[in-house]
Amino acid sequence: MAGLRAALSSEGLPHEDIDAEDCRFYRARLDDTVAGYVGLQGNGIHRLLRSMWVQPERRREGMGAALLDAIEYRAAAEGCRTLHLLTTTANAFFTRHGFRPAERNDAPASIASTREFAALCPASATYLTKRIANPS
Repeated sequence: MAGLRAALSSEGLPHEDIDAEDCRFYRARLDDTVAGYVGLQGNGIHRLLRSMWVQPERRREGMGAALLDAIEYRAAAEGCRTLHLLTTTANAFFTRHGFRPAERNDAPASIASTREFAALCPASATYLTKRIANPS
């Protein structure tokens, strides 16, 4: 958790609640070093994509896209049908990968009630959603 917390903190990403019971973070390793982190929060058909981070030296090499593909597959396999996220810096990246802007007031209760959504991310953060398919 210390490495994850430091990585997120270095980019100004929310990390105060990463130990919440319904948060799961995954680490990507490349050549025995951490290349990135990504997390999911929630358990139902709606999940919150949490704080994707890529090692600065690995950016623009496809690592972010690979992490996103992996977490989407994982979420879909667990029954998620819509991913939700808030971003202040990566809107262009996520929209290139199929996420679409949404109104924060339209977020399902399971997403809107998360600490990240309700308190940690500023009101100026862009809210994006993406429908994902079962990987069957």
